[in-house]
Amino acid sequence: MTGSNSIDTQRLQGCGAFLRDAREKAGLSLQDVGNRLKMPLKVLQALEGEQWSQLGAPVFVRGQLRSYARLLKVDIDPFLAQADLETVRPAELVSHSYTPKAQRLFESAKRRAVYVVITAVIATPVWMATRPHLGGNGGQTTASLDVIPQKPAATGTAGGTAAPAQRPAATPYVASLTPPISRAPEAALSLVFKGDSWVQIVAPDGSGIEQALLKAGDQRSYPAGQVGRIVLGNAAAVEVQQAGSTVDLTPYRRANVARFTVSSDGSLAPVAD
Repeated sequence: MTGSNSIDTQRLQGCGAFLRDAREKAGLSLQDVGNRLKMPLKVLQALEGEQWSQLGAPVFVRGQLRSYARLLKVDIDPFLAQADLETVRPAELVSHSYTPKAQRLFESAKRRAVYVVITAVIATPVWMATRPHLGGNGGQTTASLDVIPQKPAATGTAGGTAAPAQRPAATPYVASLTPPISRAPEAALSLVFKGDSWVQIVAPDGSGIEQALLKAGDQRSYPAGQVGRIVLGNAAAVEVQQAGSTVDLTPYRRANVARFTVSSDGSLAPVAD
């Protein structure tokens, strides 16, 4: 068989068959390749079987094929154009945090009204109980609870002897019952993209939050408890921040792909194969 016929036959084989033949000629098993590339056996089997739909986005699959080819020292580029890599449609995102402005204003006014009613219900009985009588002229003073009334100085008498001044009648103090204003919680997990990277964000219940190819300059922030698992196709181009601190992705990376889970308390853990 001539060299030209050999090339044509190889092209008809497809990417997966070509890589499998190259591996067998090199005397390597799937386990050997997996140990060197840090790839699970199921990923290598999907590559050789050309089961692209099991591996995610096309850019992710092409990167794995090229890593496999570099290990075997073969040229895979002529076969990539023939590979049936279906485009992965990004998941339709549904916002779980956006609220229309009119609804926010209505809810804010409703909360303030509730605070006013609660304050009136609590403060009115206290105010009624501390008054000497309903028709009296006794003055009522409102002051901070931290202020301690000063003891009045003694006054002199006609005979030259000092007599203690008569202590004024105590007046009641009313403390403010206005509830404190709470601040909105800060984002527990943030992603800052320094370059293009394919991402997959999954909620704790397994539902998809985001699956797309994000560009350099994009940012994503998620509150605590919203994210359950994250996959970064180009981990070197993504900066992950947790509670304001940058996370080292080295324990979660394999061949520049980072996979990790996010627990309810915000801690990260690698995804088991």
